[in-house]
Amino acid sequence: MYLFPAIDLIDGKAVRLLRGDYAQMTVYNDDPLAVAKDFEAQGAKYIHMVDLEGAKNGGTPNLSTVRKVAENTGLFVEIGGGIRSMDTVKAYLDAGIDRVILGTAAVEDEAFLKEAVDTYGEKIAVGADIRDGYVSIKGWLEQSAFTLDAFCEKMQSLGVKTLICTDISRDGAMKGTNRALYADLKEKYDMNITASGGVSSMEDVEALAAMDLYGAIIGKAYYTGDIILSDAIAAAGPQE
Repeated sequence: MYLFPAIDLIDGKAVRLLRGDYAQMTVYNDDPLAVAKDFEAQGAKYIHMVDLEGAKNGGTPNLSTVRKVAENTGLFVEIGGGIRSMDTVKAYLDAGIDRVILGTAAVEDEAFLKEAVDTYGEKIAVGADIRDGYVSIKGWLEQSAFTLDAFCEKMQSLGVKTLICTDISRDGAMKGTNRALYADLKEKYDMNITASGGVSSMEDVEALAAMDLYGAIIGKAYYTGDIILSDAIAAAGPQE
């Protein structure tokens, strides 16, 4: 299983929100590149980045920060947050980003999603952020009409290869990840499933790795020291 340590960005800084609440923000580091270099030093090969300003308002306000990480590390970089046009997709991919994650746009703009997948293939991933069984959008501020299963079926039919599923209720809460959810998704769908939200202990990492999931995202637990990244990577298995 691939591990994706995460950096959430606001104003060029590495931050974390509690359950997606912009009012409950902690700044962990003013220099996201230093964080990314630490990920790499501990054996990470992948990084998951989210532009929280972009998620809320669209645009690419943290593009220069993300580009810096792509240019100055050997990490595979994926980015999500506010990617709602082909121009934005192209801007990130041209900046050396390896994969872009569509969230709100995948829910609201099927034509754009289809064009992005048809044009860029596996460089496009989709984020399914779940609250109370429904997909949330606009930086988790609104609920869509899609249930998780209806959304996953649609994504698979459109050729999406990688799905990052976040259980919002677990995100940043340090109460463990929703293992049953990811086991169910892996069984039902022929997509690469990445677990996100609440991965807060070595036990979580080991359980997800035992399912042979494609990936898991580690956020707050790295910053609080509850998970030592190098240990988690060892438990997850080979990263290449």
